[in-house]
Amino acid sequence: MKRVAATIAIIVALAVTMQSRTRTTQARLVTGDVPVERIASIASDTVTDAVDQNAVTLRGFNKRASDGKETFFVTNNLNHRISSVRLLMRYTMLNGVMLHERTVTVPVTLAPGETQLVSVKSFDVQRLFYYYGGPKPRKSATPFKVAVRLQGYDIPVGY
Repeated sequence: MKRVAATIAIIVALAVTMQSRTRTTQARLVTGDVPVERIASIASDTVTDAVDQNAVTLRGFNKRASDGKETFFVTNNLNHRISSVRLLMRYTMLNGVMLHERTVTVPVTLAPGETQLVSVKSFDVQRLFYYYGGPKPRKSATPFKVAVRLQGYDIPVGY
């Protein structure tokens, strides 16, 4: 009886070690850390000219063709806590033709120097476009670029 149990244990051990490993890594992982372009100063716009464009840094923008949201990292470069940022976002094709422009308010809770991953609803409701800095989609889609201008930020009272 001991001999049968030992034989079964050896067979099971050999079967487990001979099993092929499951691959859990992705071959061509793209970081998507393309810097987000800034929109140059708008002529005679005194409101946004008063906002320090270096107060917030955006990077790591990502939007696949199948995504309904756009994601990116927001970093607070101020000496104050901020609770939201207002951004003018301009979407263009790679040849510079403008697709869309909008202003979004992104709720954040950032202490000085902190970074947070945020997402906003995509301008691309039909899911026909993908961010040029990300991976190419399998389906037919058009690449786009995005440029951003900081329009304002909120500093909460009492911090």
